[in-house]
Amino acid sequence: MAVEEKVAQLFGVWVGASREGGEVAPHQHDMEEAVDLDGLLPNGLGQLTRPFGTAPVDPAIGALSLLRTQERITRANRFAIPALAHEECLAGFATWGATAYPVPLSWGATFDPALIREMAGAIGRDMRSVGVHQGLAPVLDVVRDARWGRVEETIGEDPYLVGTIATAYIQGLESAGIVATLKHFAGYSASVAGRNLAPVAMGPRERADVILLPFEMAVRESGARSVMHAYTDTDGMPAVADEWLLTGLLRDTWGFGGTVVADYFGIAFLKTLHGMAGTWAEAAGAALVAGVDVELPTVKTFGGPLLDAIAAGQVPEALIDRALRRVLVQKAQLGLLDPDWSPVPSGLAGADLSDPEAVRGSVDLDPPANREIARRIAERAIVLLSNDGTLPLGRPGKIAIIGPNANDPLAVLGCYSFPQHVLVHHPGVPTRIGLPTLREALAAEFPGTEIVTAPGTTVDGLDTGGFPEAVELARGADVVVAALGDRAGLFGRGTSGEGCDAESTALPGVQQGLLDALIGTGTPVVTTLLAGRPYALGDAAGGSAAIVQSFFPGQEGTSAIAGVLSGRVNPSGRLPVSVPRRPGVHPSTYLSARLAQVSEVSNIDPTPAFGFGHGLSYTTFEWSDLEVADSEAGTDGELRLAFTIRNTGDREGAEIVQLYLHDPVASVVRPTQRLIGYARVPLGPGQASRVRVTVPADLASFTGREGRRIVEPGELELRLSASSTDPRLAATVTLTGPVRHVDHTRRLHAAFAVSVPGDEDA
Repeated sequence: MAVEEKVAQLFGVWVGASREGGEVAPHQHDMEEAVDLDGLLPNGLGQLTRPFGTAPVDPAIGALSLLRTQERITRANRFAIPALAHEECLAGFATWGATAYPVPLSWGATFDPALIREMAGAIGRDMRSVGVHQGLAPVLDVVRDARWGRVEETIGEDPYLVGTIATAYIQGLESAGIVATLKHFAGYSASVAGRNLAPVAMGPRERADVILLPFEMAVRESGARSVMHAYTDTDGMPAVADEWLLTGLLRDTWGFGGTVVADYFGIAFLKTLHGMAGTWAEAAGAALVAGVDVELPTVKTFGGPLLDAIAAGQVPEALIDRALRRVLVQKAQLGLLDPDWSPVPSGLAGADLSDPEAVRGSVDLDPPANREIARRIAERAIVLLSNDGTLPLGRPGKIAIIGPNANDPLAVLGCYSFPQHVLVHHPGVPTRIGLPTLREALAAEFPGTEIVTAPGTTVDGLDTGGFPEAVELARGADVVVAALGDRAGLFGRGTSGEGCDAESTALPGVQQGLLDALIGTGTPVVTTLLAGRPYALGDAAGGSAAIVQSFFPGQEGTSAIAGVLSGRVNPSGRLPVSVPRRPGVHPSTYLSARLAQVSEVSNIDPTPAFGFGHGLSYTTFEWSDLEVADSEAGTDGELRLAFTIRNTGDREGAEIVQLYLHDPVASVVRPTQRLIGYARVPLGPGQASRVRVTVPADLASFTGREGRRIVEPGELELRLSASSTDPRLAATVTLTGPVRHVDHTRRLHAAFAVSVPGDEDA
């Protein structure tokens, strides 16, 4: 291949995006330039950016258009190499008419990797059916500050939970033949003060033990074939130019063999934002040296500037060859280099391709099976934070649904859903998916009950003029459902989402004032949050009759919430992030050392209102009969525990067993406790299960003083808990022997064996 042909495989083109279009990526308007596609194609093309996710297009028409584009690309280049098409799929395939699933923060709330794997498989099959090859998901960033706008895109604040749920998602996506993309590697979520793209002030120990752990797990266990670099810089080093990170750790140590792709315009940001490159060519060279293989979303630095730098001897052609080999290997894995490759996707098999109108409407990306998965996730993700006995509601005579999210069909969607991400730029275009409002869902759930509603205020407005009407309706009702929370958007157009960072974790606008006024009526208030981050409710947390937390639960979300309120659904969701007690206290993550918690040396109490892992049920569970089979093991051994869980209530439910490790004395400061395992245990009324847990000593490892991961001898406490703030059983155990060094091949999981109910003694 000529050098021009090699370089052409290393960038994408964003057809349909322009300076005049809607802004859906950082600095899109600054970076987009007219692309001469006819001039590019004779040399080939690496990727096509978002052929379905840029504007509303019927899926079948989009598939046919992509097919024609691929035919054009293969005819134009002498090796007949097709482009790889990528799309967003953070909460479902981000295209018009596709199922809108709950956001990743809801995935974390399920504590159910198998269900998330099932969802991802469905998403992947839909993408493949229309000719897409790569999905830009999942996000493996660990929440460090809830003010960050992209919290909704994350899975939670604990690296083990993030790693296990993300790995399951990747396995599902890859099982459908879609290249999953791990992002954002690494440290994006730890930006100073939770500001998007702000610098990261983080030491190597926090980076290794918190930020990198989910990526390490995913690389080892998921089969992921792509990684996307983070935008941010850590201690002055942007991830896009960090050779230690993208090559030394990712490839040389962990053994990753796939492609590293740029976050949108991230290479150019070395010049425009980071100030580490004086020219586009210097930016391209720095990224190539670090290990970036593909420039996305469109050609900027990897085109003419890179070719000029190669010609001038400033960038070795060997770096081009290295990246090209990875790109072509991936295309070969996808079958794109097979002699009999066909651009016709499965969704168009047998269709009359000569007539676009004949195929219109023939591809269904929101079938009943998808919606069933979305429903199960939404139901398992809802977290009942508090309840004074008001829930379930039974059959009240009159419900007042008050709040800005009471009648908004988009209140269940995150910023990377197609309606919130793209359709906002196309007013009047229908969503093509069912999005019942909370009012509609409650009316369907409570037939015969009088439903009245008022917004009270907007999500982020300051107008309190609607308060009197809201208070009057509340006083005349049997119960109030306060529908509060966020509006998803991008770059300041919402209260949650990319570029929508918050000054504090107070409810946006005057929603807190509305909630306080509703509670002041004396009518029981069920505070219902449809949000992208946790919010501190202040005194209203105690004044609410119940608090129901959902994190943008997708198109089946309002029905799931209604089911929880009626009792049709027994809530089993658990918090993937802590809920702060006061809006100005940061950070609120449970994963903190002793001095980060309440102490006598500070007047600020950062204790959360509801801790990580918390969630209530309509039944009760008893934990008993702890047996420590092995209370002592070598630093290379394992410990074994067993205990019994019994459902002592009168209805079926699921308990989430959470295993935390507390290391009272270590050679460096450690978090007070950290999650090292969990299991979902469903039980019918009166049923019991015997749960056996095997804990490898490797799970006690951490980064020691010298920067190497070690397992130290000494006393540990294993806490079997219902949440990070609710330990039920505890075992003191001891590791013996020498300090042991471990690496990326160490064991990462505790093994849970749950007996069949009724056979708990088996």
